[in-house]
Amino acid sequence: MSESIGRTLRDGGLEGELAPTLTIKDSLSSPFAFHVFSHFLLQLSSRITAQNSHSRGIVIVALSRSPSYYIALLKMKGFDVASSNNWFHILDYYTDPLGWKEKIRKPSNVTDPSSQIPLATSSYKTVKDIDKLFSVITELGRGLVGDNKAHFSVAIDSLSELLRHASLQSVAGLVGNLRSHEQISCIFGLLHSDLHEERAAAVLEYMSSVVASVDPFHHSVDGQRRYLGNSLSEQNFTKGKFNVRSKRRNGRVRVTCEEFKVEFGGISFSNVSSVDGTTTAAALVPKVQFNLQLSEKERIDRAKVVLPFEHQGNGKPIQIYDGRRSLEESNNSEATHISSVTKEGGMGEIIYFRDSDDEMPDSDEDPDDDLDI
Repeated sequence: MSESIGRTLRDGGLEGELAPTLTIKDSLSSPFAFHVFSHFLLQLSSRITAQNSHSRGIVIVALSRSPSYYIALLKMKGFDVASSNNWFHILDYYTDPLGWKEKIRKPSNVTDPSSQIPLATSSYKTVKDIDKLFSVITELGRGLVGDNKAHFSVAIDSLSELLRHASLQSVAGLVGNLRSHEQISCIFGLLHSDLHEERAAAVLEYMSSVVASVDPFHHSVDGQRRYLGNSLSEQNFTKGKFNVRSKRRNGRVRVTCEEFKVEFGGISFSNVSSVDGTTTAAALVPKVQFNLQLSEKERIDRAKVVLPFEHQGNGKPIQIYDGRRSLEESNNSEATHISSVTKEGGMGEIIYFRDSDDEMPDSDEDPDDDLDI
């Protein structure tokens, strides 16, 4: 499923559609969402440099990592940092999100460290102004691809940091505005779900077309998380489950699961092992308040039901059920008509039953004779 997410970010949305949005969420029990974020960031970057993507540039909003981290990440994967200024731009929230360092730096004439970074970087010091943030992101994107119909991608490395400084309504409005912008190809961001209320995570998941959840590797039989111990040596902090819930264009939701493993060179994905595959499938099925299958007793009771006009075919005379009384009452009633048909054939008979015993006999009289028409 990780390959499918990569294709979604590569292809972007169709004309007139909202931009695809990926939300990667994790928790303290499996804090590997940033590894997944870096994986898709590098994958999209390689496709942009190869001109094999709908977008022509990336604007990354850096809230949890410094610009120097992303420079080292690009160098480690073999990207030419000097030429990346044409398609990669960092909006630096991390260095001075509230503008305090700038106030200290001015009297002492200290140089700005962002000016020494060999990558296109812009500082942003008003983290609480979400409306201005949207304008800055779109301006930086146009600076990369121009004002024509070319598209760019937006990566936010920590939605949790935005929710820390701004309201949920403002952050949701930012995501909605980015999705509806005509030049934005795709959006993906990271969320630490255990740092926020369930309502905040639910709102961002609702606005996302793909939600990728990084969960612990070990689960119990009933689908609940199970921890092997409290010490670091007893827990496996290199593997986990990558659960993906994606919304299709026809309105259906597809749920898939993969395994991931964090290695020195990055993160890798593979199919769920057969040992734990049954447990994972059972955990993904939603719990309902009714049974999806009949019990053995219900199957036996259903087989005993006599349908009104079904041929029994057991060699006994066929009994015509009048629909008003049970079959046993019909056998004991004198008014019951029984038509016996032998295997060799016999005379047929048409039996008519009134809807009610209190019904008046049929008459040719006009029921409206008493009306003065």
